[in-house]
Amino acid sequence: MTSDPSAPPWQVLVEARAASAAPRRLSTRAVLVRLAAGLAAVLVAVAALAGFGAQWLAEREAVNDAAQVTNVLADAVVRPVLTDGLAAGEDAALAAFDETVRSQILGDDVIRVKIWDTEGRVLYADEPQLIGRTFVLDDAQRAALAAPSTRAAVSDLSEDENEFETGSRLLEVYRPMWTPSGQQVLFEVYYPYEPVAARSAELWRGFAGVTTSSLLLFVVLTAPIVWTLLRQLRGAEARRAELLQRAVDASDAERRRIAGSLHDGPVQELVATSYGAEAAAVAADARGEEEGAAGMREVAGAVRGNVRVLRSLLVDIYPESLTASGLSSALHDLAATARTRGVPVVLDLRAPIDALPEAHERLIYRIVQEALRNAVTHAAPCTVTIAVAADRGRIDLVVADDGPGFDATAVLDAPAEGHLGLRVLRDLATDAGAELALSTSPGRGTRWRLRFTDTPREIP
Repeated sequence: MTSDPSAPPWQVLVEARAASAAPRRLSTRAVLVRLAAGLAAVLVAVAALAGFGAQWLAEREAVNDAAQVTNVLADAVVRPVLTDGLAAGEDAALAAFDETVRSQILGDDVIRVKIWDTEGRVLYADEPQLIGRTFVLDDAQRAALAAPSTRAAVSDLSEDENEFETGSRLLEVYRPMWTPSGQQVLFEVYYPYEPVAARSAELWRGFAGVTTSSLLLFVVLTAPIVWTLLRQLRGAEARRAELLQRAVDASDAERRRIAGSLHDGPVQELVATSYGAEAAAVAADARGEEEGAAGMREVAGAVRGNVRVLRSLLVDIYPESLTASGLSSALHDLAATARTRGVPVVLDLRAPIDALPEAHERLIYRIVQEALRNAVTHAAPCTVTIAVAADRGRIDLVVADDGPGFDATAVLDAPAEGHLGLRVLRDLATDAGAELALSTSPGRGTRWRLRFTDTPREIP
């Protein structure tokens, strides 16, 4: 099927969607795979949430424990050796306090001890380079001094006062204290963060274990329910398909009944009427009544014309040749019907179209039927060409006329009442999942192209 380079370009109105042409059956495996994927996603989400929750709880536990330990150290160890001399910076007081700290406080559980005054000067630190230096007190330190209380938190090691600390995190606790003369100082202790990480992992394993076992138990309990629902859904799907098939069969039967009633009733009566009118015309001629004979022949011709119209309508209502003789014969019938309405039709059937699936045959027939109806209504006088070709398993149908054409953009954006056929063509292609394209412009004719991409591979 060669394309005319001078013809307007194709405008795709409906994209091919192979899945819509034949709805997929419910697959147990697909449902189970989706359930498994959903369960895995839930497990991942729960694991992430459990990780955050475990870390938060572990930090809360560690902070509270650190605060309690700091209170014990402050009351039992620091208070007896906290002197006014230490606040004044006396070397003997510093040495005595340092000896107590190193022997009774520092160790694996406590890695840093500091004593601050209210101005931010370090009165004592187990790191000698910090003693005497002044830093800006942060909000937690000022709050602990202003409203005497023990404050504990995860430390920010990026601050200047922590330049000698290693690692990424520590726990720090502030506790206000007073020298014998009543001078307020701030007692600060740093604890390692590793126990927090260990406790967080322990809590996470507990949460994950409980959650995983609960989800698995839920799956075990719901599996029979899901399996039963799948069986019921498959049964409902089968019943729906059966009902749809019955509806199609009933529609075909009703069309066949209507076509038979028209053919055996009004059509036959009109044929008999035309014969009677012809006989009356002959009798009038024999009596020499030429005017009466001419009138009867005119009536007979009008009746025969109506018979032709009714027979064309019968082909539209129920194309008996489509099921009895195949698509090729049905397309020839459509072409003959269009010719009786004054539109010449050329058929170019290069593909073995009678080997197509029944659904494809019906769609091609409906598209050709509607395109011919549009050509007769809007493009006559014109010549219509119907071409069907196959290429590597793809079937292309093109219905082209050399009529006046039209402005596709204007008609498609706001179709007038007389162009309802355009919407019908688009709906037919959409329902079947086939591609529908249009090529037209004023004065350059109209071409419709229907394309199947899911035809059987044995078609040449």
